[in-house]
Amino acid sequence: MNPKATTATERTCDVLVGALSSALDLRTVRTERRGHAADLAREAEADGFDVVIAFGGDGTVNEVVTGLLTNGPGPQVPALAVVPGGSTNVFARALGLPNQAVEATGALLRCLRERQTRLVSVGAAHFDGAENPRYFTFSAGYGFDAAVVGAVERQREAGRRSTGALYIRSALNEYFRHTDRKSAPIRAVLADGTELPPLFMAVLANTAPWTYLGSRPILATPQAGFETGLDLFGLASMSVLPVWRTVGRLLVNSQRLGKGRGVLIRHDLPEITLSAQRPVEFQVDGDYLGPRERVTFRSVPDALRVFA
Repeated sequence: MNPKATTATERTCDVLVGALSSALDLRTVRTERRGHAADLAREAEADGFDVVIAFGGDGTVNEVVTGLLTNGPGPQVPALAVVPGGSTNVFARALGLPNQAVEATGALLRCLRERQTRLVSVGAAHFDGAENPRYFTFSAGYGFDAAVVGAVERQREAGRRSTGALYIRSALNEYFRHTDRKSAPIRAVLADGTELPPLFMAVLANTAPWTYLGSRPILATPQAGFETGLDLFGLASMSVLPVWRTVGRLLVNSQRLGKGRGVLIRHDLPEITLSAQRPVEFQVDGDYLGPRERVTFRSVPDALRVFA
């Protein structure tokens, strides 16, 4: 449990623990630092636990998944369950869970009693300096998108609350004050060697929606799903008119999104490598990981058994 998650009040934690203890031999641990959830999940896998339940936001879930898959997918990996406690909860919503913690716990208890699980794919990001890949459940970004995530994270560390308005302000500031809108820095190469046009931004989606703006789903890659490979949403132009036309189409989930100038969409990719001559910002599941010169993204089919 992440005690700093948006909805993780002491009372809510007590209610959830009481409800889950009625159905499980339960051990509860509160995370104390960044990376702690990954360490706990790694220990649970080594100790042979049956299920690991993540109560927190998408960052907590991402850490748990990364810890569970330290040794790769396989029958030794505990099943995953999620109780949403963050501000967005993209992965939990994609699984069809209610967005409120107490309601989601009720749904989870039904799944546990009926042993209702499903296999889902994840994405794996391989980059220099990391012994193991960093996994992601719903999306990873390289370029402009990740720069915005980094800006939001810095403001959250300064005490700002994560809201849709904060993301919008950060995106506008990044676009007008910090983005070179003339020279696309990202080189994208598919698994078969095909090179795509240079990009300013690349989002690899493992499911749809890619994210939410408040309660509004953003369907940049509507065909993405847990049963297929990764989908790419890329921007090859950052000129003002095409960008704002694309933003408008994203907000209304327009079927014409892929026909916009500078918009690149690819479906069901097993692998794609993104690189740049200078380090480019990088994020997974909304967790900012800093700038990288090269990242290879791969789809990992049937990687996790999830109660949903």
